[in-house]
This record gives sequence, C-alpha cells and structure tokens, in this order.
Amino acid sequence: MRKRDSIRDFLNGILRKLIKAAPRFELGIKDLQSSALPLGHAATQVVNAFGWHKDFTTVDSIKNQNKSLLVISNGHGEDLIALRILEALHEQKPDLKIEILPLVGQGKVFEEAIHNNWLIKIGPSLRLPSGGFSNQSLRALFADIFAGLFLMTWKQWLYVKWAGSNGRVILAVGDLLPLFFAWTSKACFGFIGTPKSDYTWKSSFGTKISDYYHYLKGTEWDPWEWILMKSGRCKMVGIRDQLTARGLIRKGVKAICLGNPMMDGFKAISFPYEFKQARRLLLLCGSRNPEALDNLRRLMESVIQIRTDKDIVLLIALGSEPILLDVDSLLNKLGFSKSSNNVIESDAYYERERFKVFVGVGRFYSWASIAEVGIANAGTATEQLVGSGVPSLSLPGKGPQFQYSFAIRQSRLLGGAVIPCKSSKQLALRLELLLKNTQLRNNLSHIGFRRMGPQGASKLLASSVLKSLLDV
Repeated sequence: MRKRDSIRDFLNGILRKLIKAAPRFELGIKDLQSSALPLGHAATQVVNAFGWHKDFTTVDSIKNQNKSLLVISNGHGEDLIALRILEALHEQKPDLKIEILPLVGQGKVFEEAIHNNWLIKIGPSLRLPSGGFSNQSLRALFADIFAGLFLMTWKQWLYVKWAGSNGRVILAVGDLLPLFFAWTSKACFGFIGTPKSDYTWKSSFGTKISDYYHYLKGTEWDPWEWILMKSGRCKMVGIRDQLTARGLIRKGVKAICLGNPMMDGFKAISFPYEFKQARRLLLLCGSRNPEALDNLRRLMESVIQIRTDKDIVLLIALGSEPILLDVDSLLNKLGFSKSSNNVIESDAYYERERFKVFVGVGRFYSWASIAEVGIANAGTATEQLVGSGVPSLSLPGKGPQFQYSFAIRQSRLLGGAVIPCKSSKQLALRLELLLKNTQLRNNLSHIGFRRMGPQGASKLLASSVLKSLLDV
C-alpha cells in the first residue's frame, strides 16, 4: 500500500511540475469568446486555475451552485450526436447550465443552440487541415501537427482539468481521447461511445487480421479504454448497440444500450406528385474540401452512366462544404444547366436530359425520407441514411476522410447495406441493379434498420445523464 501511495505521489508531483512549466498560452478573449462569464473574468479563472500566475485566488463559485455539465466531443459525427443528446437534455431540464468543448474543428453544428443562449461553447478550438481525419493518413497527421494539433490538445486537456476541479460534471462523447480527458479531470463523468461496434469484426469474421485481435479481446474496444470505463468516477457508459454492450459487460463495464442517437432528428416529407414515376437518389459527398468536391465529381460521373428510361431525381445534400458556388461550377462542367423549379424546396436546381438535380444545404434530414438509393462517400451521414432504410453505394477515393479501408469497415458495420465500389463503372452497374431489384432494396433496407436501431435514443440517454451524473 505504501509503495502504491509513493508511486502515486511521485506521478502527481510530475504532473504539478508539468502544469507549472506550461507556456503562458493565450487563453484569453480568443479561446473563451463564447463563455457566458465576462471575458476578462473567465480568462483570469483559467490562468489562475492552471497556476500560470504565482499569486492567485480561486474565484469560481460553481462549486457552491447547482451542478453544471461540460460536454466534450471529438469529431463532426460526434458533435452531431452530442447535439441531439443536449437538445433532449435542454428540453427535460431547461435551467441546466451546459458547456460544450469540441476537440476537433470549431463545432459549427452547435451554433444555433449557442445563438439561442442555452448552450455555451467554451475553451480553445482549431480548424485542422485534415478536418479531424488525421488517423486516416500520415500526411494528414503531419499537416495537423504543423497547424498546432499538439499545442491545442494540451490546452484543451488543461481546460478540462480546470473544469473538473471547479464543479463541472463531464460527459465525453466519442472514443479514447474524450474518455481519457474526462478520466484525468478527477470529476465524475459519463461516456457515450459512438464510433466502435462489434459488428465491424463479427460480420464476415476472418477476412481481416484485425478480426482475430478483436476476437481475442472479445470486443472492438481496447483494454485501456474499458479500464477507464470501469473507473469508480464513471457513472454511465452508453454504447450504440446491444452486441457491443454485451462485449463490454463481459469485461466488467456497466455498459448500457439505450439506442443510437444518430437516428434522431429526421423529418419525413412527401415526394412531389410531378416526380412520382422518377427514380430517386440521394448523394452525400463528405464534409471537407478538397476531398468532398472531388468525391462529388466522381460520384456524378458515375451516376450519369446509368441506363434507365425513367427520369432520375438526384438530391445532393450538402453540409458547410463544399459551397454552392463550387458545386455550381462542377455541375456546369458536367453539362448541367441551372434552372428554376419550385417542386422540391432546395437551394439550386439543374437539368441535363433525364436528370433533375436538386442541391440543398442542411436538407439531409428531410430528403433522406424520399430517397430510394443513396450514393454516399460520408461517415456518420451514410450510417444515418442506411439506418433510415436507404441502401447505399460508395466510391472510396484517396482520402483522408473516405478511403477504401474505411469504406470496407463501414460496410461490415452496416451489414452490407452500403456497398463499396472500385470504379465509376462498377458503381453505375450496381446502381442499375438496385433500382431494378425491389426485393434486394427491401432486404438491405431491413438490415440497415436493424443495425442502426429506431429513433428516440437521445431522450433516453438524456434521462440517463440526468439521473446518473446530475442526480436529477
């Protein structure tokens, strides 16, 4: 026992020295611009809390107030999942103080909630060259490092440490990084594990070497991850499906599956009568340029190769990137002419022979309900589309967001309801097959439903957070 205490004291001593030696990062107006506290006051708190000035007094009073929640997420898909849960939390407990710290990117999905003054974006953020996909490419990793990845991660970790010591309860959404941050904060925390599923190795077992590694572990989650989940301060662990939850339970983790919050937020719309006889496709090209624009070009070149006597309605659902101006230029080069049309609400409309192309920013959640087949080089959005009952095809490229290895993993996760293709010609042929074969589409649709689960998980997870973390 004495040996263990001495080791712990030694490690704590090192940690204190590291914090004292930290550079005087400019955690002032720029990093705390979204804080609800006065800017100078908030910056002073952070600087004082980290010991960057020798003479300081603790001025934070949150310890003496009701509990507040700090949510940390590490990715665009994770941000979206976190937002759905936070919306449900705000609906159930409107007076709860909620802060969000996106570890990757600038958290644009939270802007409306921040504007409506019920969510506070706080702490440092940085737009990474890779868009958060540095794990897909060594080149992307180096680009992120030179852009300040390590410095930003260090600053974010220090902020989480400060928040944990000043009364915040922490909810981590994502994988190892936010889980580790929450664990080192010394605060009570919850974890919602979104990216990993045992379906990725139990489907078609034995086709990849990593399948045997996961088999030996009994779960796709790694030992260091489930050890953190077993911490006495970890009050809840929410997992995306029952299969993966069972694997963690065997390791002693009190994991629960209340559903997949990815499937919340969709709105069904009726398809216009004018296009009742047309085939309906939805295209997702990804979320980061220049890759997303290249994906759009390759997918469009594939679509125009398909042979059919019927009109084709193509719905191009965009996020913040690529911008409409770039899409307009690309479609013009491919022979599409811009026109006016009020049949489907959109941001732009184009025609070329039998093709009717609608382009819309932020319309994915309504357009998904009217598509027959998806053509999708995306991550979370592809899972959501397939989970909505729309079988899909993908055409992997050079990455870093959407490479062939990622596409194969995604296909296994979704039970083959998304089919990776190796060329534009192959995608066109498989698209023709899906459009002709109603039974095949229905079978893949049911698989997608089962793998992703029904809507409603966000409200259940929010209730669990309130009960487990906030004692409400």
